[in-house]
Amino acid sequence: MRWVALTAVAPMAWGANYFVTHEFLPADRPLYGAALRALPAGLILLALSRRRPRGAWWWRSAVLGLLNVGVFFVLVYVASQVLPTSLASTVMAVSPLAMMLMAWPLVSERPRTAHLAGAAIGLAGVCLMLLTGTESVSVPGVLASVSAVLVSSFGHILAKRWSAGVDVLASTAWQLTAGGLFLLPAAAAVEGPPPALSAPALLAFGYVSLVATALAFVAWFTGLRHLPAGTVGLIGLLNPVTGVLLGTAVAAEVLTVQQLCGLVLVLAGVVLGRPTRAGRRGSGRIPARAAGRLLDLKHD
Repeated sequence: MRWVALTAVAPMAWGANYFVTHEFLPADRPLYGAALRALPAGLILLALSRRRPRGAWWWRSAVLGLLNVGVFFVLVYVASQVLPTSLASTVMAVSPLAMMLMAWPLVSERPRTAHLAGAAIGLAGVCLMLLTGTESVSVPGVLASVSAVLVSSFGHILAKRWSAGVDVLASTAWQLTAGGLFLLPAAAAVEGPPPALSAPALLAFGYVSLVATALAFVAWFTGLRHLPAGTVGLIGLLNPVTGVLLGTAVAAEVLTVQQLCGLVLVLAGVVLGRPTRAGRRGSGRIPARAAGRLLDLKHD
């Protein structure tokens, strides 16, 4: 459960990221917004890890940086600016199902019944919390959110497949740095000079880069290293829950009975898909092969 708690840091930070991006960051600079989120975080983690990519990790870092950082951050930035926070996070809540389906062929993790049931219950809870029928819908924003789900799910499963035996801090630093290096020249070519930032925008970028990126991605990739992809995907349902609770605390919004019921369903989905104890700790039995060896030793 400690890995579940650590992984939960990421979606909680990302749930707040929608609000911060929408309220404080420039709406017309998605490439610069993504670059200023990724590159400082990557360089800080690179300084902490003090490791450079080796061998295949040069091109793997480029691929993962493009998927998990370059494309994903731009899509999330666009969705955060043109959609209400609740609606943007609702669309992203389909990511558990996407991760489960992609994990099956890529890392041979067949989704368990509990994972699928937890995803369905959690998604129903998210819809109950957020889909009130009163929000305006931007088609480009919805398309950006759906594309972000598909790109990030594929990139995260690739990271899980490739990262065995590689330091999590280092591999996260390589991805963020590579993604930032892709984004910076693209931003200069498309959006011109960097935007002038006010003090609140600078503080917002500090949160987005240090907390919602550096800390959150280390926690997320650590969870992918130690937990099934289905479990990690379900933990991601805490993203929209955080958005609703933040709106209640900061914007003085009132939680309705419908939203409270949805919150209970989301938490039930996360609990249902948690990792179960297996092996000797779960059943108290010694595996057959180990028992045979013990009998042979005893006979000798």
